[in-house]
Amino acid sequence: MTDSQNFDQTLHAYDYELPEERIAQNPVVPRDTSRLLVVKNPTEHSHHIFRELPELLQPGDLLVLNNTRVIQARLYGRKSTGAPVEVLLLEESQPNIWLALVKPGRRLKAGAEIEFAPASEALPSEALQSEAFQSAEIPSPFTAKVLGTDPSTGGRFIELFLPTGATLAQVLQIYGHVPLPPYITKSSALPSQYQTVYAEQPGSVAAPTAGLHFTEELLTRLEQQGIQRAFVTLNVGVGTFRPVEVENVTEHLMHSEWALVPESTVAKIRETKAQGGRVIAVGTTAVRSLEGAATRGELQPFCGKTDLFIYPGYRWRVVDGLITNFHLPKSSLLMLVSAMVGRQRLLDLYQEAIAHQYRFYSFGDAMLILPTAKAHG
Repeated sequence: MTDSQNFDQTLHAYDYELPEERIAQNPVVPRDTSRLLVVKNPTEHSHHIFRELPELLQPGDLLVLNNTRVIQARLYGRKSTGAPVEVLLLEESQPNIWLALVKPGRRLKAGAEIEFAPASEALPSEALQSEAFQSAEIPSPFTAKVLGTDPSTGGRFIELFLPTGATLAQVLQIYGHVPLPPYITKSSALPSQYQTVYAEQPGSVAAPTAGLHFTEELLTRLEQQGIQRAFVTLNVGVGTFRPVEVENVTEHLMHSEWALVPESTVAKIRETKAQGGRVIAVGTTAVRSLEGAATRGELQPFCGKTDLFIYPGYRWRVVDGLITNFHLPKSSLLMLVSAMVGRQRLLDLYQEAIAHQYRFYSFGDAMLILPTAKAHG
């Protein structure tokens, strides 16, 4: 292993300075007017608008998108003492038993009970006018009990006690808030703006943000250009945004997330590659779904948990190119993109994006890494 490869495996090698004003607090409107940094090859890049995507790809290419839907997973309530509590549901481990991040965590020990408050006063007018809200009766009470701590995440396992006759989906419609990331602090975004236009399968606590740039009109234009699409589902949880805390990044353990790669998508990928087309993943979650389904060497239909951690040195099996947003320093997502384009090349591109006033993170701009820019070795 070379010194460069050794350095690529250290956490501080993935650090960079980002001016606070470059963190996007709101999405652009329309969605496809966001900026797009196109990485053409190991030395060339160019600046575009996202709606130019049909002209930047080739007929016969296949876009693979994550059709997960963000649930209203943030809940606010009070302990029996009256102390306020915030709960972020992450994933269901058993019926009505969830792994959750809680605040304040130190005061929520096993046995603690929480009563949640309806979110109606905090709902934006769009949600209040929705058919789902208008037809819903506010169920009460909605409570939970802390069962214990999860050592791997620092979260809590909590049991939810739903109102009689209500499903969790119905309850979250009334009690839940869309969980925007913590770095979005001054947003006026509507809940629908933190969903992709093709979101279908509920289960995520964060949006697959590379997909937020697509509009229905843009998807139609891509299809008219002979650029096909297929879907996977990965329910975004703590594994995607949990920080890397070990200096040797190879020792980082990803928390597993549920993913589905259906037979229809596998068939489209095989057909695309057989005809000389390219597989372009939309977002790091689509990458992890596809590559996770090919860990035995060949892409197969997959349904289950994946804890695949991709960093420089990874050998690609399925994905040829990538559409992705700009990611946090020292994050596993930054390492995944580095595995595709090279760590130093990526950090240089980030500096270029900062210099050109690109917007970063979930509501920010995007990058298209073409297959011709893919790092080798």
